Amino acid sequence: MKKNLLPLLALILPFGMVQAEQTLTYPTKNIEVVIPKNPGGGTDTSARTVIEFARDRMPKGTMFVPVNKPAGNGLTGLIEVAKAKPDGYKLVMTTVELAMFPHQGKSPVTYKDFTPLVTTIADPVAVVVNAKSPYNTLQEFIDAAKANPGKLKVGNSGMGAIYHLAAVNMEKTMDVKFNHIPYNEGTGPSIAALVGGHIDSVLTTPGSVKSQVDAGILKVLGVMDEKRFELFPDVPTFKEALGLDVNVKMRAWAVLATTAKVPDNVKQELVNTFTEVVKTPAYQEALKKQGIMPVVIAGDDAYNMMKEDDEMYKTLIDETMKK
Repeated sequence: MKKNLLPLLALILPFGMVQAEQTLTYPTKNIEVVIPKNPGGGTDTSARTVIEFARDRMPKGTMFVPVNKPAGNGLTGLIEVAKAKPDGYKLVMTTVELAMFPHQGKSPVTYKDFTPLVTTIADPVAVVVNAKSPYNTLQEFIDAAKANPGKLKVGNSGMGAIYHLAAVNMEKTMDVKFNHIPYNEGTGPSIAALVGGHIDSVLTTPGSVKSQVDAGILKVLGVMDEKRFELFPDVPTFKEALGLDVNVKMRAWAVLATTAKVPDNVKQELVNTFTEVVKTPAYQEALKKQGIMPVVIAGDDAYNMMKEDDEMYKTLIDETMKK
């Protein structure tokens, strides 16, 4: 860690063993962290986890203050931080919806309105079926969809949201047609419907069904990623399972960010602080217990990930949803 990039780290050692060698200009007051989701979900939990582990890296007398602002499907909180003074005193947990909502006419802000700091979630989308399902492989599932166009019921967390668009991407890539069943209350109700045998499949992140898979209630057929998911190392990627020439990659991410055009010194202090946090074994273990695989995607790398997904969703939505 370069001293000149993160002078505030000198304050985290106990008993005053090390003192800052220069006057600290940021932060000198509490930093608000807007969480544009309801309490208790994966985004909320991951946000609170990362700032909890970053707490000891704050100067004495200052702290991170989490505030849930789920109004307007989370847009209220996003817009608030996008329009805030670019001084680093307002952060927001952006999610993958930021890459799709602008292209659906649902959001006036895009990834360009934020300065990404660190990624707390970047889990792939997975195809999940009931353990009693006749489909034991992703190929069998796709073959059944081709043989029965529009018949297989695939649950999602809302039309136009990530898991619906992931199913749309499957239709486009594999030349199949599903019967999309939205559960606007979120992933939980769609998983419950799958457990109850009311639908044929759910698209969600692997970690969100880990307990049901471990209990032998559900099974994961494939993941949309370049590599296998560590929590389920025996589950193939789409490319592996279907013999595709290209990877099918869709991920549910959450990126802690602040306002665009924040001063470089503030950006570097925040990026370096949170990068150190996400590399901490204790933090990584805390995420794994929540069914979330830790990643180290920070700063410009996080920006590039958001940009890549924004471009992907623009193409997907233009080609499939606006016809």
